[in-house]
Amino acid sequence: MKSLLWLVLSAALVANVFLSFAVDRNGLEVALSVVSGVVVLASGAGLWMLRDSRESRSGM
Repeated sequence: MKSLLWLVLSAALVANVFLSFAVDRNGLEVALSVVSGVVVLASGAGLWMLRDSRESRSGM
């Protein structure tokens, strides 16, 4: 699951950078940028929720 979220996060970041350079400034770019931004935030939040807590690693 984590590897899939890392893949989605990476792809969304690359897509966002590509869109900022390749697409003309119009409503489509804004919409695609918002969608890729939401995907980045959602996958980042998923990775944060799936992280190992420090308590479980320290044996407490």
